[in-house]
Amino acid sequence: MVKKLHKILQKLISSKGLFAFVLASLAIATIFVSFQIAFEPGHKGDYLLLLVQCILGILLLFVPSLAAHSLKVTLSSWMMVAYVLFIYCALYLGEVHMFYYRVPHWDTILHFSSGALLGILAYTLVSFLNNSDTVPVALSPLFVAVFTFSFAISLGVLWEVYEFTFDSLLGMNMQKFATEDGTLLVGRTALQDTMKDLIAACIGALIFSIIGFFAVKKKSAWLQKLSLKRLK
Repeated sequence: MVKKLHKILQKLISSKGLFAFVLASLAIATIFVSFQIAFEPGHKGDYLLLLVQCILGILLLFVPSLAAHSLKVTLSSWMMVAYVLFIYCALYLGEVHMFYYRVPHWDTILHFSSGALLGILAYTLVSFLNNSDTVPVALSPLFVAVFTFSFAISLGVLWEVYEFTFDSLLGMNMQKFATEDGTLLVGRTALQDTMKDLIAACIGALIFSIIGFFAVKKKSAWLQKLSLKRLK
């Protein structure tokens, strides 16, 4: 019994098992929200936005595989697990189950994690070029660290632009400029969410850029496992 449970847990935390679990969760949420739109027309606007986010989450799950296929590379299973977990926490738990409102600092934790994840992505790209036979480059540890930090922060800023744009166009509240009951925040209070997100992303990116610096300098084997590998 214990061995069977151990195998089930291993499958669940594997990249494929976790992918199937998150995909099923978002698919069920999509069906549920669709029924809510049909039977509760009074809240159609809120449910419609939630439906869009669920569908977006499903599409995002397939982005790494499509990118890897088109670029003819393989992704690290650890990277896939981290990516899928982030989508689950951000869209399913955050939006569907409203963890952004119910769990203190949930948004800040996710932005810190996104800074680290984007840092890992930047490192994998640089490491891939460093080890490529077709692109003969040898990048210094300092350059890798600066690129990792800059890449992560740039995408973090673009994400805030995305949130601001869709908050303006679709009446969403991704930047949390209003409370759960719709009360508008004013002054510095209205800016706190955005600034906390950017600061958290900066800290996450900074931590991993420092890790990347020493990893490149010492040629750490464990971090090489995160790198992209070209398909033969």
